[in-house]
Amino acid sequence: MLQVKPIILVTGGAGYIGSHTVLALSRAGYRVIVLDNLVGGHQEFVADILQVELVVGDICDRPMLDRLFAKYKIAAVLHFAAYIAVGESVSDPAKYYRNNVSGTLTLLEAMVAANVKKLVFPSTCAVYGMPKQLPMTEDHPKDPLNPYATSKWMMEQMLEDFDRAYNLRSIVFRFFNAAGANSEGLLGEDHHPETHLIPLVLLAALGKRESISICGTDYPTPDGTCLRDYIHVSDLANAHILALEYLLAGGKSEVFNLGNGNGFSVREVIETAKQVTGKELKIIECDRRLGDAPILVGSSDKVREILGWCAQYPDLSKIITDAWQWHQQRHR
Repeated sequence: MLQVKPIILVTGGAGYIGSHTVLALSRAGYRVIVLDNLVGGHQEFVADILQVELVVGDICDRPMLDRLFAKYKIAAVLHFAAYIAVGESVSDPAKYYRNNVSGTLTLLEAMVAANVKKLVFPSTCAVYGMPKQLPMTEDHPKDPLNPYATSKWMMEQMLEDFDRAYNLRSIVFRFFNAAGANSEGLLGEDHHPETHLIPLVLLAALGKRESISICGTDYPTPDGTCLRDYIHVSDLANAHILALEYLLAGGKSEVFNLGNGNGFSVREVIETAKQVTGKELKIIECDRRLGDAPILVGSSDKVREILGWCAQYPDLSKIITDAWQWHQQRHR
């Protein structure tokens, strides 16, 4: 007899990582309900491409959440609904604490009231702050350097407390740099404004930007530019499926890094993008940005050991090629 898989609620499922995870969930046979306020998400991702049910609403709206949990027999929540722009979090911290922290508290309270006790949550490697050891492991000291990172750390603390008090089990993923796009060209990265290096470089290759800036060329790295750990967004999505199945099988709460395990410099990213696109790019070298660490690379040993996850697409060229394919379709 064919087993019917449960209903999964994905908050922020119309966004970049959320939409890729919804696609992976659907292909794994789960029924998915997306909750998104569409401030940063794309309705067409859900309605036209993913073709799953979209509820337009905000996680801060408790009555709406109660109605949602009453209407559907939801087995677990994957919680992507958060603001992520570091610079904006510095200039408008209230927005980040209201949505990321207060909104998550409202969601967790609604889950407990509805007896939904399983959640997968994408946090960030930014909770570590400046690296004190490399590669960074899950027990690295926590020192968030901006309100965005602090809000994510506070959300992690809430999950620990809800586990102890209400038996709400959670998996926390501390992402490094999500990048790339669905290899079939269905979904990709489109933030407004865009702040991430790979899409900025590709927009320059498409002629949508005049130049690309390298902020700091005197770091203690092989080519003087920052090294970052890039991970293919489809690998992130697959990790969420493994985490969900782990929780549904009765697994306990855990925190995992999710990264490639390798560092790629800003210059390497730009040179690889030039090779993939065949385009020359105007480069502007400028001063370092305040708070940028020379190297951010994470260890994913724990998630490999417990969930059996490993990166299927660790090659930088593959990550950029998939992103380029999608950007050409998106901006033609």
